[in-house]
Formats: sequence, C-alpha cells, structure tokens
Amino acid sequence: MVRAAAGGSGPAPGVAVTTFGWRHGWAELRAVDTANLAVVPDGVDAASTLPVAGVTALQALRGPGPVIGRRVLVTGASGGVGGFAVQLAARAGAEVVASVGNPARAEQLTELGAAQVVTDLSDITKPVFGVLDNGGGSQLTQAFALVEPGGRALSIGKASGASTTIDFEAERLRGGGRAVAPFVVSTPFGTDLDHLVGLLCRGQLDPQTGWRGPWQRAAEAADMLLSRRVLGKAVLDVVHE
Repeated sequence: MVRAAAGGSGPAPGVAVTTFGWRHGWAELRAVDTANLAVVPDGVDAASTLPVAGVTALQALRGPGPVIGRRVLVTGASGGVGGFAVQLAARAGAEVVASVGNPARAEQLTELGAAQVVTDLSDITKPVFGVLDNGGGSQLTQAFALVEPGGRALSIGKASGASTTIDFEAERLRGGGRAVAPFVVSTPFGTDLDHLVGLLCRGQLDPQTGWRGPWQRAAEAADMLLSRRVLGKAVLDVVHE
C-alpha cells in the first residue's frame, strides 16, 4: 500500500497486500477498491498469483455444490486456474480427476491432490458430480457427458478457442437434471483472497509459480504463457531503485 483509502477503510500505507482490479494490470501504481484486497503477512511470498486464478478456482468450486466425497473433474489442470482448482477441490474432500493435454504437464498434479490424472477424457470410466472446464470446445462437450444425475458442469475458460456444441435433445432424453453453465468471477475479492492468503501462510496451498523473473522480462513471460511453456503462473519481480 502506498496510500490509504480516503474513507478510512483498508490497511495503512506500507502494508503488503495482494489485490485485484479490472484495469491497469501493467501499471506501476493503481487505485483499487479496498474490498478487493487482502493483507499479506511478512515473509509470505508469491501471493501475487492468487488473483485472479486462485479466486476463480475457489468461486467456481462452489458452483456444483458441496463436493465432499464426490468426484470432480478439472480440465486444463496444469494451468493457473486448474492447478488451484485441483488443490482446493481436494482440500474440500473431493475425489479429483485432473485432465491435461500433455502427459509431461501432469507430473505435479498427484502431489497437488489429484486422485487420477488423464490425458484423454475417454479414459474416465466413472461419472463425475462436477466439472470445472478450462478448455471449452469438444472437451466441454465430452466432459458434460460424464456428469452424473444432479451434477453440474461449469465453463470457466475457452483455451481451445473452439465453440462448444451440446445436443440438448439428447440431454432431455438422457434425463437426470444435469446442468451446464458459464462461470464468471464476481467481486468483491477481499474475503476469498484473505482465505487463500491464509492457506498460503500455513503451507496448505501451492502458489503455482511456474516461472519467475524480473519485470524487464515481461515480454518473455507473456510469450511463455501464450505458448503454454509455463506450468501454473508467471511471476514478475518489481524492484524500485
């Protein structure tokens, strides 16, 4: 924090925070609503990875309903949102099935809490209660077909770039009250960020830092993310001289 809120809410200047704002993500300084930040205790590193990926995963996980003892499928599990979703679903008591496109990107997912890791959804032989999908396209179509009666699939992202086609007449005939819906993250972020920071402080959450470097390498970091060469999040360190 450089300057406290004029209304007196939020922490004092000099306190480390992690925050979210819709605009000016590349700015050196920006004003944010204090309802969208959380204090980061001294010694806690990489809290900058929590918004937006961590909060997105946390909010999306609430979509299917209570998941304790239920099977949850996370697609795109090696990405930022996916990695957090695997961890948080496992912590919530779910049996997590993690899906990735490349076997080389699956190595850490078991350590993060996945009970099963697949590279092809056709390898999943048992229904799932919830789906957190980051790919869209035919992947979401195939994932929705795995949802059990009363379950729900959430479309979080569209990494495939492809549109999703679902035969709703076939779904009516299949029955079971299954649902599929788009997911949009909602504000305020503060309470969710505070929860995630607490998990990070206690060593109960991996921050998903797949690459880290100085601010001057921002273009390189962006290229690595776009070409899917980073597992998780890329963190840039800003040093004021």
